[in-house]
Amino acid sequence: MKKQILLIILSLIFMLKGCQIPPAGGDTDTGDTKPPVCDVEAHEDEGNDGYCDLCGEYVVVVLDFYALNDLHGKFSDGSNHIGVDEMTTYLKTAMAADEEAFLLSSGDMWQGSAESNNTGGRIITDWMNHLGFAAMTLGNHEYDWGEEAIKENAEMAEFPFLAINIYERADNTLVDYCQPSLLVDRGNVQVGIIGAMGDCYSSISGDKTEDIYFITGSQLTSLVKAESDRLRAQGADFIVYVIHDGYGKSNYNGTTSVSGAALSSYYDSALSDGYVDLVFEGHTHQRYVMRDGYGVHHLQAGGENKGLSHAEVAVNIANGEHRLNTAEFVSSDKYYAMADDPVVEELLDKYHDEISDALRIVGTTSRYRNSTELRNLVAKLYYEAGVEKWGETYDITLGGGFISVRSPYELPAGQVSYATLQSIFPFDNDLVLCSIKGSDLLSRFVYTDNSNYFVYLGEDKNSVIASIDANKTYYIVTDTYCSTYVPNRLTEVERYESGIYARDLLADYIQAGGMEN
Repeated sequence: MKKQILLIILSLIFMLKGCQIPPAGGDTDTGDTKPPVCDVEAHEDEGNDGYCDLCGEYVVVVLDFYALNDLHGKFSDGSNHIGVDEMTTYLKTAMAADEEAFLLSSGDMWQGSAESNNTGGRIITDWMNHLGFAAMTLGNHEYDWGEEAIKENAEMAEFPFLAINIYERADNTLVDYCQPSLLVDRGNVQVGIIGAMGDCYSSISGDKTEDIYFITGSQLTSLVKAESDRLRAQGADFIVYVIHDGYGKSNYNGTTSVSGAALSSYYDSALSDGYVDLVFEGHTHQRYVMRDGYGVHHLQAGGENKGLSHAEVAVNIANGEHRLNTAEFVSSDKYYAMADDPVVEELLDKYHDEISDALRIVGTTSRYRNSTELRNLVAKLYYEAGVEKWGETYDITLGGGFISVRSPYELPAGQVSYATLQSIFPFDNDLVLCSIKGSDLLSRFVYTDNSNYFVYLGEDKNSVIASIDANKTYYIVTDTYCSTYVPNRLTEVERYESGIYARDLLADYIQAGGMEN
């Protein structure tokens, strides 16, 4: 009788705590009563041993996060990079083995290859849908084709684009193709994911950001803190911050401790004090795993398909405690020999009509050409195109400006495809005739200390430079990336034919036999 009374009292206690005692399999007098079963919210683990104090259930959930950054459209194998076919096999295998896994992107996914550029990024978004990405933070190069391309991809994406800090200039509201965060349930763990664009104005052609602006610095910190508080109030157990910005001077060599001062150019370490539990980064194309002063890890996986970031986190759903089991850079060396996943060929077939023209051979080069030679040549081609179009009206002094290149960065001897030129010079920046004061011409273009500026001043360079008067106005041919960069102090006069870019001038030059000797 005393045992029955005790069982009744225990049952009442467990019911008040949100637990229930299932029907016993046998007579209660024989001691055959089963342990209580808790509702998820009722678990307790005061000793933090991983087991519920009430029902004995194991209450630790292990989450795996895989993150990709700065893919730059590298969909197919190239001369110095692998495509995504082997990575797809690796990720699908990992995801199939773990229901509590996430795929995330830190941005700059589309621009950079014939396959992606000619489809406006849609082949990459289609691939991300196939893999089941949870979210993608927008990067600066998502804006290379303007907002319409982003909106088109957002409509077809089966995952949200994240950016808590990209606002419309017209009404100071968040752009409608992004959301600030995402709350996802994985194995009874509520995971909050916050996305943000870094201070990347200087990496976007100014004409692409005329209607939007980015909130950065301390204001961005306030936005992320407030969003973290909102997600915690909704039940978030773990907060991941995915930012398109990162540390700029690190190569992967294991986990490195880093100070808040070292991160301060793009990340406020105050966020690590209870607001953010894990950070995935991008933009700087570095490979690292860093731990800040609060113990929060920051990961970036290089760029252009060099590898992945991976973190494994154990979360105790009874007490909210969590620990990081693994934080690592997964090099492409780990999966490049895996079997190709057939989805890559399927998507190439799907977008064949849009891609095929870029595969044409434009000509040959008799010898190897490095990136410096190619950029100097582009500057000369800017000058010559400008003289041909505007030379009778304007005395053109200079061609060129900030001329950047991407992988493969060079041309080996032999045949040259338009697709290769599109990879080296992927930027859709229109040519433009501009006026500039002599003093600015000298300081911004001729004597600049920026190693990415390449200019051509005609055959007699030295005499042209010697004749420049600081107080006079001169005319140069550059592109819209330079002309819209305010510190260059350029005034646009007229644009060249729309849709003709650096790679097109180079393709015409090669087709005419310019590289055969």
